[in-house]
Amino acid sequence: MVTVPNVHEAEPIPEAARAEIEALLQSGDLFRYTSEGAAVTLLEEDFAAMMGSRYALAVSSCSAALFLSLKALGLTPGARVLIPGFTFAAVPSSVVHADCKPVLCEVADNYRIDMADFEAKLDDVEAVIISHMRGHTSDMDAIMALCDARGLPVVEDAAHSLGTLWHGRKIGTIGKIGCFSFQSYKMVNAGEGGIMITDDADLIARAVIMSGAYEHNWKKHRGFGHGNGELEAAFARWQNQLPLYNLRLNNMSAVISRAQLPELERRVTDGRANHDHVAERLNASPFIDVPAPLGPELRAPDSIQFNMENMSADEIRAFADESAARGVKVQVFGMSTDNARAFWNWQFIEDLPELPQTRAMLMKACDVRLPVRLTRDELDVITDILLASVEAVMGDIRAYGT
Repeated sequence: MVTVPNVHEAEPIPEAARAEIEALLQSGDLFRYTSEGAAVTLLEEDFAAMMGSRYALAVSSCSAALFLSLKALGLTPGARVLIPGFTFAAVPSSVVHADCKPVLCEVADNYRIDMADFEAKLDDVEAVIISHMRGHTSDMDAIMALCDARGLPVVEDAAHSLGTLWHGRKIGTIGKIGCFSFQSYKMVNAGEGGIMITDDADLIARAVIMSGAYEHNWKKHRGFGHGNGELEAAFARWQNQLPLYNLRLNNMSAVISRAQLPELERRVTDGRANHDHVAERLNASPFIDVPAPLGPELRAPDSIQFNMENMSADEIRAFADESAARGVKVQVFGMSTDNARAFWNWQFIEDLPELPQTRAMLMKACDVRLPVRLTRDELDVITDILLASVEAVMGDIRAYGT
């Protein structure tokens, strides 16, 4: 009997973290502001250095990082923020929490932003969040050119894109702010957690204070204000002027996250090889299309998305049911009940618009997890089940020719 791999099982936490975890347990020193050299501070320093950014702020989630980004930008209450129609519900939620209004733009069949609709909606917004949803990078050259011409700040939601490159440049460093996730299904797994990066001193000072650096705890961010006159002036300017949202990361999560940073390059390489192997096999079916990356994009995937083609809605549902019966869960974004990635379920948005192109894509777009730890044999088990499920619903695919 074929054993179907558990795609929800993560890699073990690196051994390098064990001694530090034990030390934290013995000391009980879990609060990031107990000392200047706390684990959260070390994580921020290492992450900023890895990304080539001046500043990093670790917080409780990527959603918290997105929210703080918008608040730190100082947008006017009710400001309109443009986001893709294909993203996770946390993104429009962060916009709402920041007292702003989400504006949705269409997304194409390749899961990237429809640039015509994006451009058409730019003149009526104050900021843009680009979600590299499931790690798929939209045309960042065109996006930045359009936004820069209008003076619009761009926040990159890179929750799924740690390790992805665009023209060799790290995703998350192209916009004004980059936000990343340490949730369990991401490249760095702390269960929960997130981090934001920027080169803007005033912006990071505002974000640090609002994240919960009450009194003068911002001084415990090593390098923040110590001989850096620009930062010192920024913190002095905003001291006691901003509300505190208390979205801090704790030292235990930081230790777990930091220990995985040296593993990132290997995970990215393995994840890309896994994805491309499965994609090549799936694309041999006349009923499955795995969209190709854009030319400048070098992805860091830990899942695979594909569109069901030449199939009715009932046949797509039957395919998903057949795959599940064989042991592989396929999420069809638009057919999964109350799916948080289907824009029509974001009922908290006032005057929620219709996006016909995005809706049509979501009704045929499928999602399957491919953790980077999977072996080639395990990948083939998953792929065999997907192809067999298509054949069970549609008949012998060889009859359709090439």
